[in-house]
Amino acid sequence: MRWGVKDKADQRMRFVIEALKERRTMSQLCREFEISRPTGYLWLKRYREGGKTLSAVVEKSRRPFHSPQRTEEATEKKVLNLRQEEGWGSRKIRHVLERDEGIRLARMTVQRILERHNQIADLHRHRPATRRFQRSEPNQLWQMDFKGQLPMGSRQCYPLSVLDDYSRFLIGLQALEGTGTEGVHRTLIRVFEHYGLPDEMLMDHGVPWWNAINQHGLTRLSVNLIKQAIRLRFSGLRHPQTQGKVERFHGSLLRSIKHHNRWPTSLHAWQQEFARFRQSYNHRRPHESLDMEVPASRYRHSLRQYQVEPKAWDYPVGSVVRRVNTQGQLSYKGWYLFVSQALDGELVRIQQVKQTWIISFRHMWIREIHLDTGTSVPLMAVAEEAMPTDAAMENP
Repeated sequence: MRWGVKDKADQRMRFVIEALKERRTMSQLCREFEISRPTGYLWLKRYREGGKTLSAVVEKSRRPFHSPQRTEEATEKKVLNLRQEEGWGSRKIRHVLERDEGIRLARMTVQRILERHNQIADLHRHRPATRRFQRSEPNQLWQMDFKGQLPMGSRQCYPLSVLDDYSRFLIGLQALEGTGTEGVHRTLIRVFEHYGLPDEMLMDHGVPWWNAINQHGLTRLSVNLIKQAIRLRFSGLRHPQTQGKVERFHGSLLRSIKHHNRWPTSLHAWQQEFARFRQSYNHRRPHESLDMEVPASRYRHSLRQYQVEPKAWDYPVGSVVRRVNTQGQLSYKGWYLFVSQALDGELVRIQQVKQTWIISFRHMWIREIHLDTGTSVPLMAVAEEAMPTDAAMENP
């Protein structure tokens, strides 16, 4: 049984009531209420010795009528107001009070205030510390993903998140009607025009940046990203932890939505809610992985600018280069090799490693074709980092 915000008196009375029904053993009942058996027997003893009244089960407070060290009422109210406004835990509340108002409190003092007013849920009690790998500079890597669906009247809202790996700065949070290419592409263009381009982007194997049908891999959207000289990284299949930062962010977003209990019924209203959250997340909410700094303090715009018309790519001199046809194939030495329909009309490079042909588009390896078996599979890796050097290859 999960109790959420604890009401100890209610828990004890419920336990005694269930015990008196004698429908479960003491062991079963204690497991359900998440208490030890000695504690369960102690509550029943108090019930019997107190005249068999439920009020006897509630432990009398040991708190004195007057506590000279009790936090003054005005400060306590500020703690509770922050909790109500943002739903934060004691670490963030303590930091914001000191940063914004010069009020210095021990973290445990804030914790006790929240506990005294039944404002601590199980989620915030014992959260294990985690360590995550991160890049060393802003814009080296952005993580992008959809945060499932959120109710929007009779329809659904699909929030698209773009997060900077180094600073945790929320680059974009857009309310969309679905996961289609057009909405995502428009959103990314606005983001690129305002913040510049990242070196790399990390996504999962989902639409609209990955085509899982027949293992095609590339989509029109991912091709457009490659044309902006962005290296694409894809998380491991069924391994969402690869995108741990954006997954963790989505948890923060959902908790904020539930805390404020606001569920808009239109895309415009959802976007206003996201704008409010994004402002707080980037500029006010302290981030524990950033030593309680805000993401905006670590982020700066990229110097790489978005290109409306990307420049043509110069493959190395002597390369075998072919143009992909409308069926996603290229023709070479009597072979018709499938590459990707998303590359219709684009120039690709062919290199050979023994019995394997490696196809690259600009700076990305995109497909390998095994001549001995005739199999063709997507290969999404950065050419200069993840594959043999040109010295180990030969043109077919």
